[in-house]
Amino acid sequence: METNSLSFLYEASNDDLKVLVDIITRDKKGNTRLTEVLTITDTYKNNYPNNIKKMLPSVIDELESFGGNTFANFFRQGGQSYGHILRKVAKKLKVSFHSHNSDETIECYIVQKLFDDISRTLTDEQIIDMMDEMKIKYSTYNRQIAIAALQFAIRKGGFQSYIWLVTIANAIAKVVLGRGLTLAANAALTRWTAVIIGPIGWAMTAIWTAIDIAGPAYRITIPAVIHIAYMRQKIQLGEFTSTQSEN
Repeated sequence: METNSLSFLYEASNDDLKVLVDIITRDKKGNTRLTEVLTITDTYKNNYPNNIKKMLPSVIDELESFGGNTFANFFRQGGQSYGHILRKVAKKLKVSFHSHNSDETIECYIVQKLFDDISRTLTDEQIIDMMDEMKIKYSTYNRQIAIAALQFAIRKGGFQSYIWLVTIANAIAKVVLGRGLTLAANAALTRWTAVIIGPIGWAMTAIWTAIDIAGPAYRITIPAVIHIAYMRQKIQLGEFTSTQSEN
């Protein structure tokens, strides 16, 4: 198990960790995946669903097992590290990155690439709604300039980037598990998801079709990486997400 890049998971909420476990172990109908072995372990039976942190090493091991070929895993006595899985996911999504980039940086690049892909499907009205929710000021509307402004807001981080990421993570959870995230009472997030969840949902369906074709491992590793990116940023923002909730 890789400890450095994913050590922050011990600070994540049980609800968020449960979603990660479900992404790894269950399909949209709630059935366990044929290739998973986590749910038959005593660790899972003793700790799921209320004490996920106690089983985190096993959860990460299970995720890492999906990152490598089963035959190769037998000789490695395990799967591939999260960092390796993350980079494979980035390449599959055609994300540009450098070999020296940190896991966190590559996660951010993935989130940015998803916006770049999805923005092509949005109507002008939806783009204007996004700009209003992100409090991006403009005098006259120009689609190209508006998309560039939204890209900049997402790339600079902070709460504007977070509300985009939580919307993506929520849409992914709905596609993969048939249900969204458990969101805290946050006025900004509630408004945002109401504004953009429709078009994001349609776009994610198209993206998911491509992921589905990519192979069974990516059906797990791509959603897992996006959900991990969401949890990492949520923890880093900390109180900022609540102090901005009424702004």
